[in-house]
Amino acid sequence: MQTLKTVKVGDKVKVTKIAGKGATKHRIMEMGITKGVEVSVRKVAPLGDPIQVTVRGYELSLRKSDAEIIEVEAV
Repeated sequence: MQTLKTVKVGDKVKVTKIAGKGATKHRIMEMGITKGVEVSVRKVAPLGDPIQVTVRGYELSLRKSDAEIIEVEAV
């Protein structure tokens, strides 16, 4: 399964599952990343952390550790 961490800049994907538990999963869902939502990767910092994405019409920066638990599929 592909995760948001492995998506290339410019690609658009759909969230299939958030694999985390507890507070981390809840925080990601509060940011608007839920099952079925489309996410596009805008930028990746030079050292790979953070990753900037567009979700539900706004820009969001995610840590690599958070992006790693978000499972996605190509749109």
